[in-house]
Amino acid sequence: MEAIVILAGGSGTRLWPASTPEKPKQFLSLGGAESFLRLTARRGLAVNPKAEIVVVTHLRYLDATIRELAPCARSGAAITVLPEPESRNTAPAIAFAALYLKRKLGPQARALILSADHLIRPQEVFAADAEKAARLGALGYIAVFGIPPADANTGYGYIEAGEELGPGFRVRSFREKPDAAAAARYLAGGNYYWNSGMFLFSLKTLEEEFAAHAPDVHKPFLGLAQNAPPGEGRMEEGVRVWGEGGALRAAYEKLPSISVDYAVMEKSAKAAMVKAGFEWNDVGSWDEAGRLYGDEAPAVFAADASGNRVFSDIPVALCGVRDLVVVIRDGRALVMKKGSSQLVREAAKALGNNA
Repeated sequence: MEAIVILAGGSGTRLWPASTPEKPKQFLSLGGAESFLRLTARRGLAVNPKAEIVVVTHLRYLDATIRELAPCARSGAAITVLPEPESRNTAPAIAFAALYLKRKLGPQARALILSADHLIRPQEVFAADAEKAARLGALGYIAVFGIPPADANTGYGYIEAGEELGPGFRVRSFREKPDAAAAARYLAGGNYYWNSGMFLFSLKTLEEEFAAHAPDVHKPFLGLAQNAPPGEGRMEEGVRVWGEGGALRAAYEKLPSISVDYAVMEKSAKAAMVKAGFEWNDVGSWDEAGRLYGDEAPAVFAADASGNRVFSDIPVALCGVRDLVVVIRDGRALVMKKGSSQLVREAAKALGNNA
């Protein structure tokens, strides 16, 4: 594939207080690693070192995104950031990236769409699966990566796989986040997969599918391309910034807020799936973070304490407690019993704007 598109517009309230609207999840570093965003960029470059990395993010995160990806640019990677004036979900974000890439690479170019905040390993297995998806993309399909379900999870959408198609499968249907009974049926069925939200397609196929199924997304960008041919953007710290200006703001005012799944994938006859061989996790809760990472704090003291996980920017002492997740970031604290991640959104809503 010729381009890597990274969607980096989420607010990440499920990982409050480390993730906030001011510093969302894609900028977090857990387990001593680089940030999710930088790791995603490196993942894309592992698939194709010569591909251009295109990051779509909200205008408010432009400076932080440039700072985070400048080391990749200094290492020779081609990095472009497209700042959205308003958040409009994944369909407009992908259409924005396609507008930029089509004028630069042409309609036959293929783009790999990644989320900025996933944990994926090993990298070489992901690269091999991306090559399978690229083969489907070259045949005119929109390939989605399906994750073999580890359990009857109700927090993910599902993909129903149909007959084999080259290195993958035709998509029979997309299913929304199910209740527990439906999730159990999907798991038992053996041909249902978690929807990773990662895709690969040619720009030509994407444009055709947007025109057919999501004209309210397609037309504003078509008008932008025809009536306001953009320039080359500007460079900052080796990173290109493209798409700023009043014409883009006017186009965004006409756009609905809609996911690419609703806008295109659930309606398209060109949907295909590659079964993921890599490990995938969206690190969507502190329970998951606690399972995946060790303690991250200047010092942790434990007395008669076990089964706890700590993510803190100050020393923490744990005395006589078990199975807790303790998160302290930037003057905010979360103490939760393992298994209570569903309550964190309420805490973020109630306390997220407090010092």
